[in-house]
Formats: sequence, C-alpha cells, structure tokens
Amino acid sequence: MTDMFSIKLAEPVTSVQVQNDNRAASDDTSGCLGDNEVCAATEAQRVKMVQDLENQKIEMARTCETLNGMIRKVHQFQDELLATQQEEIAKFSVEIARKILMQKVQDRDYQIESIVQEALRQAPVHQDVVVHLHPDDLAQCQKLLDSQPGALGAGSTGIKFVADSDIGRAECVLQTPKGIVKSLLDEHLKRIDEALTNAE
Repeated sequence: MTDMFSIKLAEPVTSVQVQNDNRAASDDTSGCLGDNEVCAATEAQRVKMVQDLENQKIEMARTCETLNGMIRKVHQFQDELLATQQEEIAKFSVEIARKILMQKVQDRDYQIESIVQEALRQAPVHQDVVVHLHPDDLAQCQKLLDSQPGALGAGSTGIKFVADSDIGRAECVLQTPKGIVKSLLDEHLKRIDEALTNAE
C-alpha cells in the first residue's frame, strides 16, 4: 500500500490555481516588440531577401534570352539542313531513276509507240512532221505501221518516220514547220530534278 502524506493548513482552501513558468517565453521576442536591434536585423534580412529575388529574376531573364537565341539558331540550322538534304534527296532520286531507265532501255523494256504518241501530242502542228528515231526503234514502229498503216498518225496526216543514229533508244525528235519537239531521257530527268528540288 502506497504511503500517504498530508499537509496541514492553518486556513481552509478556497481556490486552486495551476502556476506555469512563463519566464522562457517572455525571453522570446516575437516581431520587433520592445527590441530595436532585433527589429533592425529583421528589416535588413527582408531587404536582402528582396534584393536576392530581384537578382534571381534578372539572371533568369538573361538565361531565358540566351536559351531563346540558341533555339533560333537551332531552327535556322534545321531549315538549312533540310534544304540541303532536299537537294541531295532530289539528286539521289534522279540518279536512281536514271539507272532504272537505262536498265529498261538496255533490256528493251519500253514501248516506243507510247513515247512517239506523247511527243506527237506535244507537237504544235500535226502536218509535215518528221519523226527521228533510233534505227532499232524505227524497226519496231515499222512493224506496227505494217500491221496498222494509220497507226501513230502516219500516212494521210503527213507524218514521216526516219532512222537517225544520233537519237538514243527510247527517244525521239520531231521536226515540224513550227519547231522541234524533243523527247529525250536526259531532258525528262532534268525536269524531274527541277521539280523535286523546287518542291516546298
């Protein structure tokens, strides 16, 4: 059993109050109450913080401007690179087309009749036209003309076919009273190259 102790008072207890020790709290100054040195130090810290923030804003603005300048240069470089690549791709594509065409010509995998018909469509007139063809192509056209005398506009319209060893296979040159029409592989490739290079 716990020992009990007792206090004898001379007078009866009329009220009870719990006493806290507030001395430590009274030493802590909140704000600048009653202490000019603390108040001045706090104001100096506030001014320094504001100045630091302003300096950071200025530095951030400079950094953003530098980054924007770098982005502009990257975009400019990208545009120049794309333009250069576009030219290179066009040249590469034309070179591939040239090799394919040359292989088809070598294999005689083309229709000279279609080439002549396209050239005739571009001719300014269809009277007194002389069609110059490679001798091998003329032989092919002659077979068609023998089986179909009116084919390719020959005969009544005044279109004449002649062999010309200066003309390459799969090519033709038309002489008309109003000018010359050429259907040459190099000319076709040149137009393709220009179209690809100038494409937006």
